[in-house]
Amino acid sequence: MNKKGIAILGSTGSIGTQALEVIRANSSSFSVEVLTARSNAELLIRQAIEFRPKEVVITTQSLYNQVAGALRNLPIKIYAGDEALGDVVQSGSVDMVLTAMVGYSGLLPTIKAIGAGKDIALANKETLVVAGELVTSLARENGVHIFPVDSEHSAIFQCLAGEADNRIEKIILTASGGPFRGKDRAFLAGVTRQQALRHPNWSMGAKITIDSATLMNKGLEVIEAKWLFDLEPSRIDVIVHPQSIIHSMVQFGDGSIKAQMGLPDMKLPIQYALGYPKRLQSDFPRFDFSNYPSLTFEKPDLETFRNLVLAYEALEKGGNAACVVNAANEIAVEAFLQEKIGFLEISDVIIDSVAKIKFIKKPSFQDYVETDQETRRFATNMIQVRI
Repeated sequence: MNKKGIAILGSTGSIGTQALEVIRANSSSFSVEVLTARSNAELLIRQAIEFRPKEVVITTQSLYNQVAGALRNLPIKIYAGDEALGDVVQSGSVDMVLTAMVGYSGLLPTIKAIGAGKDIALANKETLVVAGELVTSLARENGVHIFPVDSEHSAIFQCLAGEADNRIEKIILTASGGPFRGKDRAFLAGVTRQQALRHPNWSMGAKITIDSATLMNKGLEVIEAKWLFDLEPSRIDVIVHPQSIIHSMVQFGDGSIKAQMGLPDMKLPIQYALGYPKRLQSDFPRFDFSNYPSLTFEKPDLETFRNLVLAYEALEKGGNAACVVNAANEIAVEAFLQEKIGFLEISDVIIDSVAKIKFIKKPSFQDYVETDQETRRFATNMIQVRI
């Protein structure tokens, strides 16, 4: 059996390292063809020595010599810089590209991979948030499949297996509620970076953990779901499910609801995307109903956690609105992590950016690029004024 060649964009991050665990356990099914990282040169070197990809990219130019020197005796091509990402994903040995980079930076290499006819395992939700219409259109034109890696979208994807001829009434994305579920705005005004990084159920990178705490992560997932499953915003619901056992649900035209369940473990959706349409065997911990006698659900608190509302509003507005929201959020989250602004000010930065940046109803790719850049400049200047 031919192995499926995998390129991992962002191999040193949370998703990337877990993907390599999956590949290590299924070495007869997959080969690692490309590994990329932004700045964690030491881990990238260790990964390259173990998995022997054909190509490696370190996007921080100053780290090239370190990586190239450590791998000089191996038959691996080493590149540096962001532009190299768009080249390596087009390699002939690559069958699927796992986009595990954080934020807007994943957009262009994903577009390049789609243009080269490579299937996408999508963990970089910002790609569809920023340019969902453009990306999904390109995928259709090139006969490319986009397999979701987010646990919620993977759950929906799994629930839809065998349901192609049946109408979706709505999908229901579950949210843990994050570390501040049940807290009011007075409490949130004083939360610290350390508090916000303590997610109750999932182990994730810093940016996505903060997004989970503000509920922006769920807002971005709503936008992503619209493009993945071709649904109007009114047919995408969010419900808070603190135990994170039901990963999401689909309600069909007859009222029946299908749910995908399991312990909170990102390796399962990663493996499902990489191995699709086969369900590969695993030794992941199994869910035991007796350990969870109660599964609870509640509506999200939209007055306290405004970011979810902002995401829905951007989705309804269309055009480049979601691109503005994403860029402003990335700048605001980084400022919060650097303790330059407070937790509630993340929403303020997004609101002011949406009000300021020019709305474009039918944006081109270049419009998205310019919107992103303009929003980042505006949000950065706004934060500087607040300091």
